Amino acid sequence: MHEGKDTFRERLEGLRALSRGLLAGARDAASLEEARVRLLGRKGELTALLRSVGELSVAERPEAGGLANQLKAEIAAALEAAAHELAAGRRAEALDVSLPGRVRPLGTVHPITQVMEEVVATFTRMGFEVEEGPEVELDYYNFEALNMPRDHPARDMQDSFFVSDRVVLRTHTSPIQVRVMEKRQPPLRVIGPGKAFRCDSDVSHTPMFHQVEGFMVDEGVSMANLKAVLGQFAEQTFGAAPLRFRPSFFPFTEPSAEVDIRCTVCGGSGCRVCKGTGWLEILGAGLIDPEVFRAVGVDPERWSGFAFGMGIERIAMLKYGIDDIRLFFDNDLRFLGQF
Repeated sequence: MHEGKDTFRERLEGLRALSRGLLAGARDAASLEEARVRLLGRKGELTALLRSVGELSVAERPEAGGLANQLKAEIAAALEAAAHELAAGRRAEALDVSLPGRVRPLGTVHPITQVMEEVVATFTRMGFEVEEGPEVELDYYNFEALNMPRDHPARDMQDSFFVSDRVVLRTHTSPIQVRVMEKRQPPLRVIGPGKAFRCDSDVSHTPMFHQVEGFMVDEGVSMANLKAVLGQFAEQTFGAAPLRFRPSFFPFTEPSAEVDIRCTVCGGSGCRVCKGTGWLEILGAGLIDPEVFRAVGVDPERWSGFAFGMGIERIAMLKYGIDDIRLFFDNDLRFLGQF
């Protein structure tokens, strides 16, 4: 059986020499694939060699099989190296060093972020501090401390995402007002920017939106102060666009008002965004209800204050003349690149 073993070794070395010749002559991916199939394919040279191991004696088979598998690994590694060399060669041939380099496009600040920063800057120039609060909020801070006890019908105004019976995705940033007044005594002048969540979706509403809550508490604060602050905000944000206050209801303010601005999409002639009225609501506001003061331990006989809350998406729609709020969240670079 030594002749069989010697013959196997000769075939092994012959196959090794063949593989080197085939790989050295492979000048492209097609010829390299032909070499792979001839050497390692199901009907290739190495497959035939491995089958012949069974013709050897039982004692000779382990060594012969090991040598054949070693050669298989060598050929596979040589094929991979040849493929890398071909790819590198193609890249070198395709590279024209005389061409100008590719400029990576730089991203821009999202329009919602831009407007949020502008609104915050406007109020900080008027002396307001910035505070933040949790987006997953306790029912107490989101509703109860804001004069909306459990089962109060006013809760229906805010279609809510409940995490549990006592935990909710905050429907506004007004809980920041409660949390601040729990920790600090007046006088206070604070804004609370952040995300809010409501089960609502159309051309002017999204389930997740951005809001800025603002409030001021001091001795003798009145609706005149509120109108002055919001008038200054509107002038700096929209210029000389007309502003109006309409009586409204919010459980945490009394009296309450809706603040509208002349629709910048249609100029007041009426469109689907302003629902044909020529006006678009930008925020709700009012004097803080005494019940809210009592919930946080502030004396309503001494202190008074106002609060307001605005949707940043709505402000951005007015500022840029956009008629569908969903464009802000479609991630279309053609749209976002305009800002």
